[in-house]
Amino acid sequence: MSAKPRSMTAGARNVLRSNDSASLWNCTLSPGWTDDESEILRKALMKFGIGNWAKIIESGCLPGKTNAQMNLQLQRLLGQQSTAEFAGLHIDPKVIGAKNSLIQGSHIKRKNNCIVNTGGKLSRDELKKKVIANKSAYELPESEWKNIELPKIEDPIMLLGQKKQELTQLKAQLEKVQQSIAKIKASHPDHIERIKLEALRSPTSSTPSTPDTPSTPEPTSIRDSVDTPNTDDDLAMVRALQDEENELYGNAMSEDEEDDEDFTFLKKRRVTRK
Repeated sequence: MSAKPRSMTAGARNVLRSNDSASLWNCTLSPGWTDDESEILRKALMKFGIGNWAKIIESGCLPGKTNAQMNLQLQRLLGQQSTAEFAGLHIDPKVIGAKNSLIQGSHIKRKNNCIVNTGGKLSRDELKKKVIANKSAYELPESEWKNIELPKIEDPIMLLGQKKQELTQLKAQLEKVQQSIAKIKASHPDHIERIKLEALRSPTSSTPSTPDTPSTPEPTSIRDSVDTPNTDDDLAMVRALQDEENELYGNAMSEDEEDDEDFTFLKKRRVTRK
């Protein structure tokens, strides 16, 4: 168990809890809040009301923030530990904070500029009277707090999940392309080596050719090319194979046409002889 802060008083409450405000116990700011996030919380409290954490979380303006974290930040905005007297009110917490910062006296105890409760617990009627008084003094007009616009921030955890899903889909597509390339290689074993050599001999923009001193690269086996695929070489090979297939198909079609012409000519000669 962690050591107790020196400023903590003795008694039954002399125990550290996970949701305790560090600013109220040992005069240090609670971590995890930026100025922008604090301003968003301020506007959200004005729009939805003090303590309406469910609406704030549902709005998505502060993803990842818990009720306890927002409540502790509210205490720093108000400048006081007690928040019940403002429950449900559409007020600007910084207005209360500015007022509390001016309160002085020997009866006021502060920890990190937050006034700590020193009196007894308020009864239900006393608390109700305070809420009514604060509403009369600090409540914003409905037309003002209803029109407050809050940013819609996407949860980084959800974004990470979406990126992982997209990566999985891209990997599946890559595997299909690699399988197609492997099938093409297997179906054209006689042409693979020649096409690769032609691709290696052809000049590229990054490596200019030297016609005076031509170099003949060493042939690479088909097995090596399958083990360590190169996307550019594979694409060039696929295109070359496609061109060759088109050429073979065109030659076959022309040969069939020539055979038909020869057959027609012979048939005509036979008819003439008769």
